[in-house]
Amino acid sequence: MSECCAPRRDPAVVETVIKDVAQQPSRNPHPAHDGARLVPLPGGRFAMGSEDADVVPGDGEGPVRSVEVAPFAIDAVCVSNDRFAAFVEATGHVTDAERYGWSFVFEAFATAEGDRAAQAPWWLAVAGATWRSPDGPGSTLAGREDHPVVHVSHADARAYCRWARLRLPTETEWEYASRGGLVGARFPWGEELTPDGEHRCNIWQGEFPASNTVADGYAGTAPVAAYAPNGYGLFNTSGNVWEHTADVWSTPDTRVVRGGSYLCHASYCNRYRVSARTFTTVDSTTGNQGFRVAL
Repeated sequence: MSECCAPRRDPAVVETVIKDVAQQPSRNPHPAHDGARLVPLPGGRFAMGSEDADVVPGDGEGPVRSVEVAPFAIDAVCVSNDRFAAFVEATGHVTDAERYGWSFVFEAFATAEGDRAAQAPWWLAVAGATWRSPDGPGSTLAGREDHPVVHVSHADARAYCRWARLRLPTETEWEYASRGGLVGARFPWGEELTPDGEHRCNIWQGEFPASNTVADGYAGTAPVAAYAPNGYGLFNTSGNVWEHTADVWSTPDTRVVRGGSYLCHASYCNRYRVSARTFTTVDSTTGNQGFRVAL
């Protein structure tokens, strides 16, 4: 992922053998899909991608092409802190952020100092930042129980899916679902970012990274069902948190993420558009990275 969106762990400290937890046995598998709000979608052919002038070079959004999607179901919302807590209680799962002992936190939220990411100094590598303590030591999930879980890697997300007998969506499924039945629109609700002045997603408002007016109502993460859903009933597929998908970006340890986050802004990263895509590594964790499940 480009540094402005969210940094990745230094490849020099990544283990030689990539941990693929989805291939490991899951203790106490959940019998009922973890209470996910699965939305059945019929699939079919749709126009995927974008050729807009503001597409980020190298992201591979274009050309627009006709793609076939088989019927599937996808969660209306991202996995929340409450749902992830139930998984950890049932399995004893230790996340990558907990294994490494640190994770990336946006500087305005950090409860402790940390090394700054070289190309994006607003990201701090904070010791003790985990899904339980999203801003660093001393922070809690109080008031954020229904917010998306963050500081979870692609590997952590796959472990959760194995327990819940679900899976991550492919990026094709993700884009099909995010479009909500609209053809070629920039956003899940249409062409305008704020139709009639109404905020429809949680992204940066103001001048990044110095000033956030919080005009959309949230400085950090928002509840998983904030704002109005798209035409298929999905919430927050633009902004809030980046969402892991099942697809490889270029190498086995790089995976596609979709949707943008609360830190996206048109001045430097407009990847909250429905066709936008970028990547992360399988063990990278940040305060703006989560996931939703599919079946």
